[in-house]
Amino acid sequence: MNTPGVGPANTFSLREEIKYRFLYLLNAYPTIYMPVARLRFRHLNDLLVDWDTDLVIEAFGRSGTTFANFAFLSAQDRPVKTVHHTHAAAQIITAVRMKIPTMVIVRPPLESALSHMARHRIPARPAVVAWIRYHRRILPYLDRIVVTTFDGMTRDFGAVIERINQTFGTNFGVWQHTKENQEQIFEQIRKRNRFRFGEAPTPERSRSLALPTPEREALKEKFRIQLQAPELAELRKRAQCLFTQVTSNSGASLERARVLA
Repeated sequence: MNTPGVGPANTFSLREEIKYRFLYLLNAYPTIYMPVARLRFRHLNDLLVDWDTDLVIEAFGRSGTTFANFAFLSAQDRPVKTVHHTHAAAQIITAVRMKIPTMVIVRPPLESALSHMARHRIPARPAVVAWIRYHRRILPYLDRIVVTTFDGMTRDFGAVIERINQTFGTNFGVWQHTKENQEQIFEQIRKRNRFRFGEAPTPERSRSLALPTPEREALKEKFRIQLQAPELAELRKRAQCLFTQVTSNSGASLERARVLA
């Protein structure tokens, strides 16, 4: 199943698309997702929110969660438990109900969809639909979480931690967003990538790396043609309106203003 502008080596996978659609439907609903996830991932203590969790760091996939978690932990002078990387709206909803401090990173929908297309080998429509469902599910909880844009997080993550402290009455250490500190976090991520995937990961595994690669960026540019198809215009509009609505919450709107300034 090919798409215009994408060569045979970059075909989409129907099997991956079905799995993707099912996962992002399941993980939108806490009563379904959380019991299943707690059973399946019972050996992991940094994935699912629990009563001893200090901070939940979540986002729709490919939105900088790895960077945020490494940077946050590096700024703490005491043991702190974070949970992260479910990429499930159900986790956010559960954390809010448990009154656990929660931070959500929101990346613009089209860039996010492109990353998902390259990562999961799926067409544009299911990627955008999943983005919309994820963020629509967390809308009722925006006043009880800290929302940061992807750009705001990557430009001044220390300010995001300050908002977390102000919102939840916590006293987490504030990360200093300098070039030197940022490079240290990137190196931690590169070390983790090498540990998980080896020095020369296969093309299949390289799609999972937590830092951009030239190959993946080139692939995303090819997929952009499909994402801009006229038949997806209404879906793109809905996603962009939802992005504005979600990021207007709390200090995220101020972040967007600083980025545009």
